[in-house]
Amino acid sequence: QVQLVESGGGLVQAGGSLRLSCAASGGPFSRYTMVWFRQVPGKEREFVAAIVWSSDNTKYADSVMGRFTISRDNAKSTVYLQMTSLKPEDTAVYYCAAECGDSIYYRSTEYDYWGQGTQVTVSS
Repeated sequence: QVQLVESGGGLVQAGGSLRLSCAASGGPFSRYTMVWFRQVPGKEREFVAAIVWSSDNTKYADSVMGRFTISRDNAKSTVYLQMTSLKPEDTAVYYCAAECGDSIYYRSTEYDYWGQGTQVTVSS
């Protein structure tokens, strides 16, 4: 059973940085795609970034391109989302998701495994 646990959220001022972690268990994850989504109340979950574990292929939403970086640590079975130059509009609950395979999907419904989410709040 795949389990994902996010951590690293918090309150930060605009222009600041945070690093989110997604600790994964129940793998191996060498054949998985790992993704970060975010959600604000009243809106659908929004794709943020993805990484294909086996190839390191990555994709980013236009809104975070150049500011966020997704990476993975094989030894720790952990995926990271380094967020810099944060803006108030980045405020959301951030979720880690996973799917077996090497395709990157932008819709949340394509992913079977989810963490509980971690709150990121960016003050102006």
